[in-house]
Amino acid sequence: TAARRKRRLSPPRPRPLPPPRLLAVSVAFASTLLFLILVLLSTSPPTPPRRLASGRRSSSSSTALPRCGAAGLGELGDAMVSMLPKDLPFTVFVPSPGSFRRVLGLQQGRNASAAAEGDNDNTYAVLSRVLGFSAVPRRLLAADAPPRGTACLALALDSVSGLRIHASRDARGALVVNGVRSECVDVVRGEIVVHVIAGVLMDAEFERSFAVEASDS
Repeated sequence: TAARRKRRLSPPRPRPLPPPRLLAVSVAFASTLLFLILVLLSTSPPTPPRRLASGRRSSSSSTALPRCGAAGLGELGDAMVSMLPKDLPFTVFVPSPGSFRRVLGLQQGRNASAAAEGDNDNTYAVLSRVLGFSAVPRRLLAADAPPRGTACLALALDSVSGLRIHASRDARGALVVNGVRSECVDVVRGEIVVHVIAGVLMDAEFERSFAVEASDS
């Protein structure tokens, strides 16, 4: 028992100090690690500021774009769109009923039925030519066109016949193609998107042919 008490009362032996070389290596490693941490903290990109939600929108997006109703295309517009396959993506800028009458001299009713039947009436040929100028082989909603006056330029498109079309949105948010403003937009028929415009897209040669016919009549 006396020997056991002596062991318990004896002070613990001090641990040997690490050799000087090992201590120097440890200090160097700790210094290097601290240096790397400071370098990473100084070179890390600053956290981007959070964008606060705002109730204001740009003037181009604040105006709701008018959607075409059931009769927005008219009979001639329906006849023109029906010439395209519905399972392929197209965007068509269809003239409004007033533009068919004013620019092309085509009337709803008689000319539309002749175009639908595909008889010898000149209406079918005219609609086919206008469709080539107005149809783009891709889907384009009105919201996809860039606003005018921003850093983005007008969207350049090529029609089926090769006519270059520039699409953008004006200050009111309306779709504008080659300077012609839309009346209603975003009629979806299968893979086809239709926009009704207040004019007719055509090249200079086709436009001159109608000017000659108008002067002869």
